[in-house]
Amino acid sequence: MSPRKIVLRFGPEISDKPIIYRLVKDYDLVMNIVKANVNPQKEGIMVLELTGDNYEQGLKYLREQGVTVQALTHEVVRNEQRCTMCGACTAICPTGALYLDRPGMEVRFDGDSCVVCQLCVKACPVRAMEVKL
Repeated sequence: MSPRKIVLRFGPEISDKPIIYRLVKDYDLVMNIVKANVNPQKEGIMVLELTGDNYEQGLKYLREQGVTVQALTHEVVRNEQRCTMCGACTAICPTGALYLDRPGMEVRFDGDSCVVCQLCVKACPVRAMEVKL
């Protein structure tokens, strides 16, 4: 079975629990943490490549713990022609995938750091950020 990419989102009430440890120990899942932004008492976001015979049971466990699980089947891209370099997306990006390149103040997008939260899509006034399936 090939690894499947998923996005996990969880709130402050469970950010300090050993959820990932339980996936490995109790469900014998093999994982590669692609990206993670986890802070105590704040929301956490993780992108994992996950594989194993108990994959579905592991996802069920995550959901029972209050973790939002989303398959990573989408990607966010920037339409260069539409972008006006206003920077609205950079203020809302939780991973820093969108940032201002100084001193030219140009908006840059690092797709490898994107966790597809889609906040930038909502924040962009000219709709330069798009979701591709």
